[in-house]
Amino acid sequence: MSSSPIVVLGARIIDGHPSRMLHARLCAALIHWRTDARRGVRRRIVVTGRGEAAVMAGWLAGRGVPRELIVEEPYATSTNENLERTRALFPHAPRMIVVTSNFHVRRTRVWAWHLGIPVEMVPARTPRRSRPKNYARELIALPHSAARVVWRRLMHKMR
Repeated sequence: MSSSPIVVLGARIIDGHPSRMLHARLCAALIHWRTDARRGVRRRIVVTGRGEAAVMAGWLAGRGVPRELIVEEPYATSTNENLERTRALFPHAPRMIVVTSNFHVRRTRVWAWHLGIPVEMVPARTPRRSRPKNYARELIALPHSAARVVWRRLMHKMR
């Protein structure tokens, strides 16, 4: 069993089903997992997010991922919490293979760097109808996260 898990960051659930964006993330994770499985690499898949993890786990299991390889992290509510909580589950993993939407890759990298977590990013395609809203949101969210990281580092140095 490989020690580098695939981590799928949660997104909205609609009526108990993955939203288009979450569906794209799950599909990207499944493709990556199947590619590795064909090479004989059995990776665990961590599904993370409050209210999303169980739905994500069911979706993956319904498409052939063995339940014993799916790890649910049902408490995280933000990108940094997703990474922190998953790292706590796999503290000795040499890296985490993180699946998120393509617009969200940069912000995820900022948090991973800050937390000292080596990551390999797998960008999932953002559904066309979701692009304007999410790219616009990221224009605010990325600088906000970067500012939080700088602030945390400054406060840490001052202690």
